[in-house]
Amino acid sequence: MGPGATGPRVTRAQILLDRARFSPGEIDGIYGDDFGVAIKGYQEDHGLKPTGTIDTGMWSLLDRDTGSLLLTYTITQADEKGPFLPLPAEVQEKAKLKWLGFETPQEELGERFHISPKLLAELNPGKKLDTAGERITVPNVRRTAVRLALRVVVSKSKRTVIVYGAGDKELAQYPATIGDSHDPLPIGHFTIVGIVHYPWFNWDPKLLWNVDQKLAKAELAPGPNSPVGVAWIGLSKVDYGIHGTPDPGNIGHGVSDGCIRLTNWDVDELSHMVRRGTPVVLEE
Repeated sequence: MGPGATGPRVTRAQILLDRARFSPGEIDGIYGDDFGVAIKGYQEDHGLKPTGTIDTGMWSLLDRDTGSLLLTYTITQADEKGPFLPLPAEVQEKAKLKWLGFETPQEELGERFHISPKLLAELNPGKKLDTAGERITVPNVRRTAVRLALRVVVSKSKRTVIVYGAGDKELAQYPATIGDSHDPLPIGHFTIVGIVHYPWFNWDPKLLWNVDQKLAKAELAPGPNSPVGVAWIGLSKVDYGIHGTPDPGNIGHGVSDGCIRLTNWDVDELSHMVRRGTPVVLEE
């Protein structure tokens, strides 16, 4: 199974890679860039040629995980409650809000189970994804308990964040959106100086190349749809960090403003693996 593939076999591989902590990003049943990065990372870590194609040998390794691919989940009243509100596009309008939450129940469920809202709906034809008591089918993306990271490597060329533990064992690989020529990744050795969950975000047009410099600064509330998502892992390089995103489907497909952007579920997991002082290498 290689580039261009779609359908249930892709979904199966995405779930298995997600559980193995070679994150494919958003599970969508489509062989996209992030999925290819996850495959190659898994192949390299397991002594296979990094072709980006899942062959018989790789399938046999993935199939060692015999857990159920899908689960039945009952939507709760808390899931239904929200509140779910459309968010304004303008930053100054967003700054008036006290919480940048999910816009729809499908978006919330998608983040919880690492799946695109579109594929979630396709897995549940005729089901009401906004109604308490409804039983729906979701990916089984339960991962084992996190382990302590001893170092983190951010690769610009691979577009990955790789986490290493004791014995230099690879603990996790996440696809990342990284800065471009306007805001290049600051290559070098740094450390983690702070971890904040659900951070407020100080939006400053002077730090951004693609916005009107005459706009006023704004302080944006926390929430999964904050520009920095559910967590900020600050680096010893001023104004740089690893953070989440309000748009998990766009990880790896665009560019960031110099920082390192992960899906909300990946950055949340990473935030519990690292500590203040954990070394972080930013490399080409």
